[in-house]
Amino acid sequence: MDHDEGIALRLREVRAWRGLSLKVVAELAGITPGHLSNIEHGRRRVDKRSTLESLARALSVSPADLAGTPFPPTDDIAAGARAAVGAVEAIVADLRLDDPVETVPRPWPEISADLARLNADLRPRADYAAQGAVLPPLISELHAVYNTDREHRTDALIGLATCYHAATMLAKSMGVRGVAQHAADRAVTVADRLGRPEWIAHAAWVRTQAIGGGGRERQGTLARRSITAVGGEPMTPELAQAVGQLHLNAALARASMDDESGAWEHFREAEVLAERQQPDVGGFGYMWFGRANVKIWKIALATEFGYGGRVVEMARGSRPEVLPSPARQAEYWSDLGRSLASDKRTRGEAIRLLRKAEDLAPQRVRNMPFVRETISDLVRRQNRDAAGRELRGMAHRMGIGV
Repeated sequence: MDHDEGIALRLREVRAWRGLSLKVVAELAGITPGHLSNIEHGRRRVDKRSTLESLARALSVSPADLAGTPFPPTDDIAAGARAAVGAVEAIVADLRLDDPVETVPRPWPEISADLARLNADLRPRADYAAQGAVLPPLISELHAVYNTDREHRTDALIGLATCYHAATMLAKSMGVRGVAQHAADRAVTVADRLGRPEWIAHAAWVRTQAIGGGGRERQGTLARRSITAVGGEPMTPELAQAVGQLHLNAALARASMDDESGAWEHFREAEVLAERQQPDVGGFGYMWFGRANVKIWKIALATEFGYGGRVVEMARGSRPEVLPSPARQAEYWSDLGRSLASDKRTRGEAIRLLRKAEDLAPQRVRNMPFVRETISDLVRRQNRDAAGRELRGMAHRMGIGV
């Protein structure tokens, strides 16, 4: 297998294609030529959203072009996850809320059982391949229920909100942002029809999730506007959870633009809302907002700002295991592992945590660009010892050449 240098290789290719010098691209990206040279030659990894997105802007390409997403499948499970995007895209593009449907829905208890399986099992484990099989018929049936069953009309709308949430996260995680944004728009339509502030804020959060790289200013602006839009509504526990998540998305948007003070300001707003909440983990909208999740976001922000080993101290008291989502737990261990990977003394622990994350949610973790970049960097650095074999195993499963 040829050695895949990941972002470094694609960065060199795009810069050569644009005909731009190292110095020009570095200046446009706001980094030094030496820093850029180290990235291009694999001596320094790209492990921050702000760096990746600055380089993409400098080269007038999408961050996905440099990250290489969507990644080609490496096994049957990965192929199934990739195929799931196509299945979801077809139903999301084809069916609008008021379109007539020919589907004859099953009895509501059967549909409700599939919704429970989607939201309590498949989504928390980030089993994208299984979601791809469940979501299209479920969305079709829920549309039919909405249009034909007055008794369960509101239930159908709430079910559709969660389905489009799942479709958005599936497509985003697989690197197909166009599909993610389309699904998020459907969620907004459903929430508007429901007319409930908490679901309107939830749909806004889903939409900000779909924007991601290349649109951080828009992501942050949408989150702030959405918070303001529901500001006059009674702050129910459900609305507080949605607003809290919007603050966290705004924080990540500011962090991705290298605005540390703005990021922590939004984070503190979310922290206040979480502290007022009775349970450590809220259940509204399957966002898991609460004290436990806010602590995980703190680690994500610290990793983005390159705090390195300091993140370990910040992580004390974190309890990712209380979240009913292995995929969310995996994101925490991934961020912590990536932070520890920057120091030679803690690379062994970084490998252990990254493997733990992969075991928890393989389809999610193997498609995280910064995890892949970290694994690729560690493979280059490690000798062929036990740790090297563990790394090579992860690299092989991610389709990274060694």
